[in-house]
Amino acid sequence: MSDMRPAAQRYVLSDIDIPFLRLVLIFVKWSLAAIPAAIILTLIFMVIGGVMAAVFGQGTFQMRGPGI
Repeated sequence: MSDMRPAAQRYVLSDIDIPFLRLVLIFVKWSLAAIPAAIILTLIFMVIGGVMAAVFGQGTFQMRGPGI
């Protein structure tokens, strides 16, 4: 039984021709998409931090009164 796969070919990408306005629109879309992603990641890290503070008891949720 012989291996009938063709030999691997290598390609070199030397130039990408994207108009400036199109590139600006791509960056605007990416920046707008990053806002909800940042909000979601912030909420996830807040939940993880809250769970860790509740489990280990060394979070910012400790309240100390005067003289204690």
